[in-house]
Amino acid sequence: MSKTVPKATPTIREFETKSAAGTIAIGRKLADLLKPPRLLILRGDLGAGKTTLVKGIACALGAADPDEVTSPTFTLIHEYAGTESGQPDGRPIKLLHLDLYRLDAERQLDSLGLDDLQTEDALILIEWGEKFKSIRNRADGEISVTATGGDTRRITLTLK
Repeated sequence: MSKTVPKATPTIREFETKSAAGTIAIGRKLADLLKPPRLLILRGDLGAGKTTLVKGIACALGAADPDEVTSPTFTLIHEYAGTESGQPDGRPIKLLHLDLYRLDAERQLDSLGLDDLQTEDALILIEWGEKFKSIRNRADGEISVTATGGDTRRITLTLK
C-alpha cells in the first residue's frame, strides 16, 4: 500500500502600491521572506515594475542602492552581493536578477548555467521565466506584478 504525501499549502502574500517608491518599499519587505536558496519567477507585463521591485530587494540585502539596479534585458543576468537582513555581519547572499525576455527556446538557457547559479546562498529572480517549462518546474514560487490602473500595482508573492 502506498502512502500519499500531502502537498504543502503555498504561502501567498499580497501587497498594493501606488508609486515606484512604494514598489521599492514592498521589495524591501519581500527580502525578509526570501531566504536562499530560492529561485522565483518574476511575472508581469512590460513596464509593470518587476525591476523596480528588485531594486527594493537588493537595497534590503545591502547588495545595491536602488539606482544601481537596472534591467538585465540585454546582459541577461546581473549579480549583486548582499547579506541576510542587509547587515555587514549577516550571512552572505548572492542576488541574481535574470531577464529572459529576448530568449525563445529552452536550449538558449544552457548558456546561462542555471545549475551552477543555484547555490545555497543564491536568491535567483527571473523575469519572463514563465516562458520556459524547465524554469517553471524548478521555481520555488513567483512574484507577480500587475498594473491595476494608473500607477497602482498589485504585487503577489506565492511560495511553494
